Formats: sequence, structure tokens, C-alpha cells
Amino acid sequence: MKDDNPPRQFSKGDFYKLCREWHGYLSALAFIALIFFAATGILLNHPGLLGGGAPEPVEQAFKLDADQIAAVKAAPVPGEALARIAGEKVKLAGAYSDGDVSGDDVFVRLQGVRGTSDVRGNLATGEVSIYVERAPAVGMLNELHRGERAGAAWRFAIDVIAVLLIVTSQIGFVLFLSLRFRLRTSLVLMGLGAIGLIGVFVIAVP
Repeated sequence: MKDDNPPRQFSKGDFYKLCREWHGYLSALAFIALIFFAATGILLNHPGLLGGGAPEPVEQAFKLDADQIAAVKAAPVPGEALARIAGEKVKLAGAYSDGDVSGDDVFVRLQGVRGTSDVRGNLATGEVSIYVERAPAVGMLNELHRGERAGAAWRFAIDVIAVLLIVTSQIGFVLFLSLRFRLRTSLVLMGLGAIGLIGVFVIAVP
């Protein structure tokens, strides 16, 4: 028996409708992230905009016992072991960045969005000194924008957001192409934007 209602072919109109739907969904998903990175980008350019200084640094000293000294000496990375012990005494800022051993002295540096910590220990005497410098609110926002010290999970989130915004922009460009009566104006504006960015880079960037 012949089918009187054959399946409808996927048309160009259906394609553009699908693009509009996906552009709307992706824009809604990325909206908060876009606002966050735009706002923190302004703060990054103008760090004094919100005012407020950094919290007072924290300085503290303590002494390792014999077992702790032995644990640090036996550790594959003495700096990490010393940082763990110091973290039980003081709330440190940042994650382990690097460390160095010079004779009986162990130097540790921790860096992160919340600030930096320096730990110095002497394995002969057991004396340990801690210096913690916490970041102000604007500093934390700037570090979240850059992502360098924010940890692997946050950097992965930035990558996902970046891909999401690129895909959203590309879908938006396809929709631009569907608007024939606005295509020329859109292409002219895109060209002017590209020329403007290149001009600023060539003329103003040292």
C-alpha cells in the first residue's frame, strides 16, 4: 500500500529553527559565566575600582617533634610533607607550588586564588616559621578570571565555558547569514571590529 504521507524532508528553514533553539539554550547556559568573566575582566583592568585592602598577613612559628622531623626527611618531597604538617597548625592559603631543600633547611611556597603561604623549616632544630598572605576579594576574582592558580577543576570549567561560548558564537553567525537583509551590515560591522582590534594591538600595545 502506498504511503500517502511520506516523511517531510529536513529543510533549510528547519535548520535555522534548530540553530535558533540551540543558540537560545546555549546562551541561557552560558549567561552567568559570560557576565562573570566580563565583570572580572573590568576588575582586572581596574584593580582599584572596588577599593579595600588585603587582610593582614599571618605570621606564626612552631617546632617539629622528632617524629615529624623524621617524616619530613623520609618523604619523597620534603616540602609537601612540611606543608601538610604546617597546615595542621595554621590555615594556609594556596596549594603546594614549589619547594627547596638546602642542607637542613626546607623552603615551601604555596600559591592559590585565596593567597600565598611561605613555610620555612629547619630539620636540625625543628623550628618552623609560617607567613600567610591572604588575597583581597578583588584579587581572588582576578585570579579566578586568569585561572592560573585556581586549580585543575576551575581551569577545566574555564575550558568548557570557552568552548560553549565559541559554539554559541558560531551558531549566532549562522543565524546572521540567514538574515539576508542584514547580512551586509553584519559583515561590515564584523570587519570594522576586527580592524579595530588589530589597530589597537599595532598602535597601543607595547
